Amino acid sequence: MTEQAHSAMRGNGETRYATCQHFLKIFDEDMQGLYQLSFLLTGDHQKGEKCFVAGMEACAKENRVFREWALTWAKRVIVQNAIRELQPRPSHSESSALAATAFSQKNGPIEHFDVDVVLGLADFERFVFVMCVLERYREYECALLLGCSDSEVREARTQAIQELAKFRLNVFDVYGDPSAASGQKRSEPKGSRLEGTCSRSIVRPPVQA
Repeated sequence: MTEQAHSAMRGNGETRYATCQHFLKIFDEDMQGLYQLSFLLTGDHQKGEKCFVAGMEACAKENRVFREWALTWAKRVIVQNAIRELQPRPSHSESSALAATAFSQKNGPIEHFDVDVVLGLADFERFVFVMCVLERYREYECALLLGCSDSEVREARTQAIQELAKFRLNVFDVYGDPSAASGQKRSEPKGSRLEGTCSRSIVRPPVQA
């Protein structure tokens, strides 16, 4: 096989991977969704910006990620940065995981969530909620990233859902419809994988250096 053929094969292989420019384009076009993920994880605008920018810089140096996985990889890098920043650890509760599961099933899936309630969760429960419920990580993936057991992830997930379900019930009692609490239409942020909808905008685009 000629050198020209070898070069063509190498060239075709290289186009399969995301380039620095490709990652920068993803962070620019999906800034709202990626920053929202970073902020919900860290619970702090300054830390959220730090994780967002660090994620963008790390992805720009990556050259072995398939193009079709680039957005998923960008989110994973942000998650890892947030974990390193806060180092969330499980806080074992006296409540039964079975009871929490029964509670969440009785009240149905969380279709609407309040940002302040999510930010008010303990760090570990907030990370699990964002990763498992909003970003749809599997339990074992979440446990691997957080350095804990699958059962600790399940317990934290049910505790977080229980808190949001209580808020949902309270809003229904007062307003009759969760969206009435904010006076806004229920809409999903662009570029987000959120299963629920948040009650107010939380996006503050980070300042680019």
